Amino acid sequence: MSRISLVDPAVATGRAKDLLDGVRKSIGMTPNLMRVMAQEPAVLDTYLQIGVALGTGSFDASTREAIALATAGANACGYCASAHVAISSGMKVPQDEILARLGGSSSDQKLAALLVFARKVVATRGEVADADLAAVRAAGATDGEIVETVANVVANILTNYINHVAQTVIDFPEIDPSAHKVG
Repeated sequence: MSRISLVDPAVATGRAKDLLDGVRKSIGMTPNLMRVMAQEPAVLDTYLQIGVALGTGSFDASTREAIALATAGANACGYCASAHVAISSGMKVPQDEILARLGGSSSDQKLAALLVFARKVVATRGEVADADLAAVRAAGATDGEIVETVANVVANILTNYINHVAQTVIDFPEIDPSAHKVG
């Protein structure tokens, strides 16, 4: 049971109802995470708007999902790992690649470097070393992609931490992120 109450979309009112209805219309369900965030509609709205804004960046959806997986893995967030494995599966990413991304790796050299960097951002709370920047640049990442990686990490830390605090009940096929650590 979640330690923070889930807002029931059937009885929600005002801004919470509007946001939850929008989520359901957009993805066909109302995930428990969104129902927790709807306790304060400004939080849910902020999360949704970050997603919209980052969707206009240079990274495609698969890259954003890869960063979400690596961040969930680094933060041992079972809810986000489970959700992003399901989303990536729906995007037809091969299962072995999904699990590699969850562990912070990829068969694609540049994406692998971005995921290692993303996990360094998590591990160091953003205090990455010059060598970390040099490594991601050596793999072909631009300064814009580095900044965009940090922004995607931060957006996912928001959900990871809300799930940790709330102990949100997982409503996706469950994945144990600790079983897929790389390096």
